[in-house]
Amino acid sequence: MTITRRQFVKRSAATAVAAGMPMVVSSQVCGANEEIRVGIVGLGGRGKGAHVPGFQNQKGVKVVAIADVDQQRMGSAADMIQSKYGHKVEQFTDMREMFEREDIDVIANATQNYWHGLSTIWACQAGKHVYVEKPLSHYIAEGRQMVAAARKYDRLVQCGTQHRSEAKFSKAIEWIRAGHLGEIKYVTAFANKPRGSCGKRQTPLPIPDYVDYERWCGPAKKVPLYRNQLQYDCSFDWNTGDGESCNQGVHEVDVARWCLGETMLPQRVMSLGGRFAFDDACDVPNTQIIYYDFPSAPLLYEVHNLRDAVGSTTAPNFRGESVGVIVNCEGGSVSLYRGVAWDNDGQQVQTFDGGGDHFANFIDAVRSGQRQDLNADVEVGHVSTAICHAGNISYRVGHIATAAEQQAAVGDNPLWNEMYDRFADHLKANEIDINTATLGPWLEIDPQHERFHNHDEANRIVQGFYREPYGMPELT
Repeated sequence: MTITRRQFVKRSAATAVAAGMPMVVSSQVCGANEEIRVGIVGLGGRGKGAHVPGFQNQKGVKVVAIADVDQQRMGSAADMIQSKYGHKVEQFTDMREMFEREDIDVIANATQNYWHGLSTIWACQAGKHVYVEKPLSHYIAEGRQMVAAARKYDRLVQCGTQHRSEAKFSKAIEWIRAGHLGEIKYVTAFANKPRGSCGKRQTPLPIPDYVDYERWCGPAKKVPLYRNQLQYDCSFDWNTGDGESCNQGVHEVDVARWCLGETMLPQRVMSLGGRFAFDDACDVPNTQIIYYDFPSAPLLYEVHNLRDAVGSTTAPNFRGESVGVIVNCEGGSVSLYRGVAWDNDGQQVQTFDGGGDHFANFIDAVRSGQRQDLNADVEVGHVSTAICHAGNISYRVGHIATAAEQQAAVGDNPLWNEMYDRFADHLKANEIDINTATLGPWLEIDPQHERFHNHDEANRIVQGFYREPYGMPELT
């Protein structure tokens, strides 16, 4: 039986993934005057709305191919590219066939969270540089394998934590580190983003015929869905998503640990929360607090997806901000998102401004061929994402606890108690019984090996869960 070259490469790719072997390893650094050709995988809101213009609008960069298992999304993106930029793109339902194209230099990865790891590794094995959206990975060990793939195949991989390229943040962090407000005491980060119910159907959600559901599921469990929509709400199901504290939280955790100068996971972590108010088909918490115990200073993270009270139309806020990071120092505080510093009397003492282009930074690094030119190298993205996963793992191995049990676990830590009081007040305002919250244990972490001490269930989640034949290759 004869097979085509495409069929051969496609079959070889599957074998390579299973064995942890390279598919293709060849790609030259692009010179300053050479055209960089981009293939985009994942054409949802981020892929079509940000990646296409983010790359296509750069001089000497051209989007030449796109891939998505949703043919309707892919077709819409192809039509937009032709009408707006004046050229056609080749379309693929199997991303591996796009990776096979030898004239593509860069893969822009805007797939859903649970696909980031394997697709990025495949792209590195195919000799492509990769810009991959946040959160970098779906599991801690998976993120480490992504770092290993970038290093083994000598590829440049940038994580889409774009604040790393915004001058406002770098200026503020440099100012804080210079000691203008003394030492950092603690950091509070938060995401107050109202989210509705994802629904709870009596019968499984019909999958439209223009979606290849087998490939859509990929490494995740292929199960009937009882939520109301296929795409974005997959972020709020542990099978395919990582919840608000990672999906949004990786941005805040990333700039917070950047400011703290932390390069590894914290010493320990504990989380408390629940999926309140909705009896729906999603299972990640919509209200959550996490304490990350770093050697330098604690990082507190808060999620509020409900309104600030029953009947209210507004979201909660922290010091007037809905989403942000506040660095609390001996002599005052700094809002990294607003770019404002205050002294302890509340007087404004400094402001910071300036933006940046994360896509352009990536392309500049591709042209130079220097990893150090990346503002968010894959390892930077991995550590920030892994921290968020650690917080969620505490929650996932927790149990429903009474208010007395919760308070006993929090103990006499004043920072934990302040955050816990805000959590309790928020639940009360929404008429939610605090005795229905899930209390995660204090998990002691081995930062060097990115695992937990003496907790088998937590370490099982670290390793992740994969459906064959989409297993994670071992590259370390």
